[in-house]
Amino acid sequence: MKPEILDQIDATAMLNDVQAWCAINTGTGNLEGLKKQADMLADAFSVLPGEIELVDPAPVTGIAADGEEFAIGNGQHLIVRVRPTANRRLLFTGHMDTVFSKDHPFQDQTWLEYDVLNGPGVADMKGGIAIILHALKAFETSGKASSLGYDILINSDEETGSLGSSALIAEMARGKLAALTYEPAALPDGTLAHARGGTGNYSITIKGKSAHAGRNPHEGRNALVAAADLILRLKGMEREDISVNPAKLEGGGPNNVVPDHVVLRFNIRPKSTEAMEGFDSALNSLLAEIETTHEVTAHRHGGVTRPPKPVDENAQRLFELVKECGDELGQHIAWKSTGGVCDGNNIAACGVPVVDTMGVRGGSIHSADEFLIVPSLKERAALSALVLSRIADGALAGDVN
Repeated sequence: MKPEILDQIDATAMLNDVQAWCAINTGTGNLEGLKKQADMLADAFSVLPGEIELVDPAPVTGIAADGEEFAIGNGQHLIVRVRPTANRRLLFTGHMDTVFSKDHPFQDQTWLEYDVLNGPGVADMKGGIAIILHALKAFETSGKASSLGYDILINSDEETGSLGSSALIAEMARGKLAALTYEPAALPDGTLAHARGGTGNYSITIKGKSAHAGRNPHEGRNALVAAADLILRLKGMEREDISVNPAKLEGGGPNNVVPDHVVLRFNIRPKSTEAMEGFDSALNSLLAEIETTHEVTAHRHGGVTRPPKPVDENAQRLFELVKECGDELGQHIAWKSTGGVCDGNNIAACGVPVVDTMGVRGGSIHSADEFLIVPSLKERAALSALVLSRIADGALAGDVN
């Protein structure tokens, strides 16, 4: 069965897709570019025997430097549903957005070598989207496709934490046998990301009371001092299983005025669910202490956006299946734990086994040096197609036709 599937993968068509898609700027905030990309993807994925839908993002808000909450716009998400009534169903996810804004200088593609392409999103992750499409096209010709159903989600806001799509990810993960996500490989040699830590972003608005720094400073309540105290206490909450990074402090004013307003922004990286939940609970108590000690008010915004992703027995079984398929194709598949995060964290939090670096081999993502190793397009599409074939045959333990 293997040769018939793999013969269906057209490397030239894959590269053409990637280059056409990467010619569109899809920085997360570029709603016009994301709309154009979503329409192109809807057309491309229409070759699959499923229903296509463009779904509006969930509302997302941020905190401005003045402490006011504001709406953040995101693009629509693409959903494809194939054989939704099948007993065994999989989830495939990717993202159409990049980190390169509409006015970013990195917009063009350049050949670094005859088989290495430099360009915005070539690896992260329009190359991965091409793998999803062409692997599924090949699988649909295999004669085994009728035994599996699947959903595809290509979201528009992964690079900013999937805040407008996290509920959709959870909804689509529900009841799935397994999931594959198409972030680029963790290393250019194809190594997969294994366990992942989590991440959370917080904005704390502290409001005090202004006063003249010379005449009546005692009547003021210094929000900046309260924030400094908070920063030191946050760093004191670090443990082996969680790091805290105070990243930005906005506020203050003239030297002769007691500052009455600041916004503190910080990030946490929990390595376990226990650390994540423990920090979130402790933060509430800490903010209450800051309010009492400094006679200010503290308002929190944000929280954990990506829960930690441990690898349990079921997930490890999926990793082993990918490795076995790689061996059959002459591809050495290894894995390593990483501190990076992606939508795979959200999927794993739903109890669904996931391998989240099934995308291309490449590197230097999130920089103007981003590159794609072009032969990996067909290579990794072949890997996915074979994995699907084995799952259709009941390769996952406890999975029966």
